[in-house]
Amino acid sequence: MLHYTLKRLAGTIPTLFLIVTIAFFLIRLAPGGPFDRERPVPAQIAANLNAAYHLDEPLPMQYLHYLGNLLRGDFGPSFKYQDYTVTELIWQGFPVSLKLGAMAMGVALLLGVILGTVAALRQNHLSDYLVMTTAMTGIVVPNFVLAPVLGLVFGIHLGWLPVGGWSDALRYSILPVTALALPQVAYIARMTRASLIEVLQSPWIQTARAKGLPLRRILWRHAAPATLLPIISYLGPATAAIITGSVVVEQIFGIPGIGRYFVQGALNRDYTLVMGVVVFYGVLIIGLNLIVDLLYAAIDPRIRHSRNTASSQHGS
Repeated sequence: MLHYTLKRLAGTIPTLFLIVTIAFFLIRLAPGGPFDRERPVPAQIAANLNAAYHLDEPLPMQYLHYLGNLLRGDFGPSFKYQDYTVTELIWQGFPVSLKLGAMAMGVALLLGVILGTVAALRQNHLSDYLVMTTAMTGIVVPNFVLAPVLGLVFGIHLGWLPVGGWSDALRYSILPVTALALPQVAYIARMTRASLIEVLQSPWIQTARAKGLPLRRILWRHAAPATLLPIISYLGPATAAIITGSVVVEQIFGIPGIGRYFVQGALNRDYTLVMGVVVFYGVLIIGLNLIVDLLYAAIDPRIRHSRNTASSQHGS
């Protein structure tokens, strides 16, 4: 297991390097600069600002300078929020984004597994058709459409919930969490249904049912572990989808999380803020995917054994 873990850790380094490189050059391809204003800045002041932030250097030198700072854990100062460093802004918004994402993931897992189980146990019945129709709707409708619709219906027309802001009160979390969770509920419900149907048709489950074991016991003790393996493997992509979706949802609902800083940084050409958020999200997603891989390998040892065997054969 240790060899498998170290190998997966080593594989994350090139991925993170590519993320940093692509993001660095893409953000600088956008028109405009961090100090562009409606009223032009005097030439001498603009030159001093560019020199202070190394923007007067050739792009490859800027890239090497940024990599050097990044290796020291320094994301640099924010161009827009000049009293803060990028690290300070990230740690200001991260607790809010973490709470929002954790709640959305919890809701997605709970509802997705329950709905998928109901659909599998009632295969080809009305409840199955209703769950799958709802799931397809959740998959098709993106966050940036779902979030305004939820705010319009439940916040403006019905007046039940606030459509903006953030507070410890639960009512402020319902709409953004719903907008983030519903697409993942749909995916998890479909995966749970397909996996449980396949497991229930396996010979060892049929044998358990023939022995007269109660269905509840069969589900909990025999079918659940095999059914949940695909769900566990999907947790990495699901977390990435929730993190990227929170960028839009936080902006729509005015939530002071990292996603909102990312949007504002992109609009203001705040290079260091955008890069800091991209790197932070990249490390977070890579780390969560690594945890999911290790968890999956711990539950099903065939995964790590097959990969280790394949690597040894490749090496020979």
